[in-house]
Amino acid sequence: MSFDNFSFGLIEAAGTHIFNMKAIVIVLFFIFAIIVVGYLIGRISIKGVSLGTAAIFLVALVAGHFKGVAFGENGHTGISSWVDSLSSVDTYFSMLQNIGLILFVTSVGLIAGPSFFKNLKKNAKSYVLLGAIIIASGALVCALVTLFVPNMTSAMSVGLLSGALTSTPAFAAAQGALDGTEFFSEIAVGHAVAYPFGVIGVVLFVQIVPKVMHADMDKERALLVSVDTGEAQKKGKVKKLFSLEKFGLGAFALAVICGLILGSINIPLGNGTSFNLGTTGGPLIMGLIFGHFGHIGKLSLKVDEYLLSIFQELGLVFFLIGAGVDGGTDFVSTLKDYGGWVFLWGALMTSIPLFIGFFIAKKCLKLSLFNNLGSLTGGMTSTPALGALINSTGTSNVASAYAATYPIALILVVLASQFLTYLPNLTA
Repeated sequence: MSFDNFSFGLIEAAGTHIFNMKAIVIVLFFIFAIIVVGYLIGRISIKGVSLGTAAIFLVALVAGHFKGVAFGENGHTGISSWVDSLSSVDTYFSMLQNIGLILFVTSVGLIAGPSFFKNLKKNAKSYVLLGAIIIASGALVCALVTLFVPNMTSAMSVGLLSGALTSTPAFAAAQGALDGTEFFSEIAVGHAVAYPFGVIGVVLFVQIVPKVMHADMDKERALLVSVDTGEAQKKGKVKKLFSLEKFGLGAFALAVICGLILGSINIPLGNGTSFNLGTTGGPLIMGLIFGHFGHIGKLSLKVDEYLLSIFQELGLVFFLIGAGVDGGTDFVSTLKDYGGWVFLWGALMTSIPLFIGFFIAKKCLKLSLFNNLGSLTGGMTSTPALGALINSTGTSNVASAYAATYPIALILVVLASQFLTYLPNLTA
């Protein structure tokens, strides 16, 4: 009898009533357990640097692995009472991830909206250039790995790139380009391997850099505000506004609805492929627009700041849980099959664009530190890193730089992923 079967047999004998829980109850139990354990680990600080909310992702990875064992994935027998619930459980966690993403990016958009367009107008060229450089450097590393690493397929390499940049649209684009080929499944494998470092690496980077540079946080916040706001905001011309309710939840829901519609619009790219902003770009852009204008006619689009801060944190937590549980399912088995080198290639696809982007933003574009780090999180398309940066800097204004860089990075990483799938391996 294997260790897994023995250990889970003992648990099953000791907890019959727990194993008879319905799928939704199982999911709810693990969601809140992951939150508690994740926050406890996130509180651990080493020389002032901590994982914070991102620790929830690590706990979710572990939970995702044991979900595969308990529910019979990856060749495991699973716990008999749970095996039939697997499809329902996966659906619930996928829905949780998408709800969390929508809550987070819409909140970020509404918070950053009042200052975003002034910031974009003043620094548009810098952000577009930086986003392009970050994605181009990541694509270059991916191309070199594909061409010169023995037995590396373009499917595995592009999967690593999408995971390294935590980009679901790039992942989907690569799958669309290789749909029906024998290498299709390798995209998901590469994505799952590179994703953890793609999250944790950028989260740690944006916290460590200000400490290494001994940054004056108050001064950097002042520089960020001065860049973002520019001229004093004009007084609202509409004196009396109609609110759906006192907290602005109705306005928030309206921003989400409009964002989902915008994100679903497909833009043809040729060869039967298309691009859309999805559940990240659509709600983010509509949040920025709603936050900028503040009203439609006499209908107020204002959302209570405290509600936005709650949605921002709750959304990030839900997103990390869903992504971690999904990625954890194949993580251990993938490392066993492919070895540690494939993890290293993914880490390089995260690290090299990150350092190149930071150096260029600092030395060439002369961006202030917080604008630099905010634009890096956008260029790396890293939602968790933005959450960590907001917490570590103590200001949501860094979201303006994220939102300015994110769209160009999103478009370029989708196009790059499709192009890179055609590269051959020269050592084969």
